[in-house]
Amino acid sequence: MTHTLLRLSFAAGLLALASCGQKEDEKAAGPPPATPVTLVAARTTDAVYYDEYPATVVALNNVELRSQVAGFITQIYFKDGDLVQKGKPLYEIDRRKYQAAYQQALAGLRSAQAVVQNAQVNLNRYQRLAQQDAIAKQIVDNAATSYSTAQAQVAQAQANVALARTDLDYSVINAPFTGRIGISQVRLGAQVSPGTTLLNTISAEDPMGVDFVIPDADLSRFADLQRQSGGRQDSTFRLMLPNGTRYAQPGKMLAIDRGVDQQTATVQIRVQFPNPKRELKDGMSTVLNVLNRQSGRRLVVPFKAVVEQMGENFVFIAGDSSKAYQRKVQLGPRLRDQIVIMNGIKDGDKVVTEGLNRLRDGGQITTGAPATAPTAAK
Repeated sequence: MTHTLLRLSFAAGLLALASCGQKEDEKAAGPPPATPVTLVAARTTDAVYYDEYPATVVALNNVELRSQVAGFITQIYFKDGDLVQKGKPLYEIDRRKYQAAYQQALAGLRSAQAVVQNAQVNLNRYQRLAQQDAIAKQIVDNAATSYSTAQAQVAQAQANVALARTDLDYSVINAPFTGRIGISQVRLGAQVSPGTTLLNTISAEDPMGVDFVIPDADLSRFADLQRQSGGRQDSTFRLMLPNGTRYAQPGKMLAIDRGVDQQTATVQIRVQFPNPKRELKDGMSTVLNVLNRQSGRRLVVPFKAVVEQMGENFVFIAGDSSKAYQRKVQLGPRLRDQIVIMNGIKDGDKVVTEGLNRLRDGGQITTGAPATAPTAAK
């Protein structure tokens, strides 16, 4: 029993000596070394940023050309893809039948006019005889009736002339406005039917519209832009072409659709752009950038300073005691390599941009002079 107690006492002594030695080693090692970091001062600057919307270029005036009369195509006066002027002849349909019908209607009108002239002469003669009681009143009444009937026949003949003239005019299809005509859907000799055969399509090219959709929650914002149209059109709307270049012309609000699409809860918006060089084409897919209403003097920091944890965003701020402290922030839009901070830090705070992977809240840091966040723009 005595030997057992001695062995336990000896083991306890060894453990105590080992524990003291470990504490002495920790004291000798000291605190963990400071983490080297790079600091950038948060600053308030002009932050201009845009919301992006997929958009489609549309012609503001787009018309399908169809014949109003039947016949065969006898002339085509343009080349496919031409820019045609308003009133320019485009297609001609065999006019011989319509020309003959017009001449026939004119002859009918002249005949009716001759009848009414004769009826008027007879009526005048009978009225003079009636004043002398030299003719029966019934004959005068019959003459008046014949004259009225002849006048109605003239009116009918005039309507026939107008109808025949309209058909004759419809046999030549003219450009309804100045625009770009497409590829012809019919060729010389093709037979066309009134109202059904598509001949071609013509589209106005200057100005052009750009259509896109917005959530119905943003409707009030665009209603405000429509009321302000004309004052900020130089910067409110920017159009990006399919090749990634920015379109040089400014846009302005043109229209908001009459209602909300119940299936998608979206509203269609149309913006108008000048198109003097004919760069915009009907149906072109583009991206429309719309100036965000929160643009202005905003606090910005480098995007790489932001750390995301569990769906929340943080930055490390350098304190006065050479320590870095974690701050929760609310992010605004990203501007290239910068990002807007809506709240969580203030102007002049020194945020850590390098060395974040080794940094902990309240950890020691070492750094040189802080850099300055460049001006944010998009």
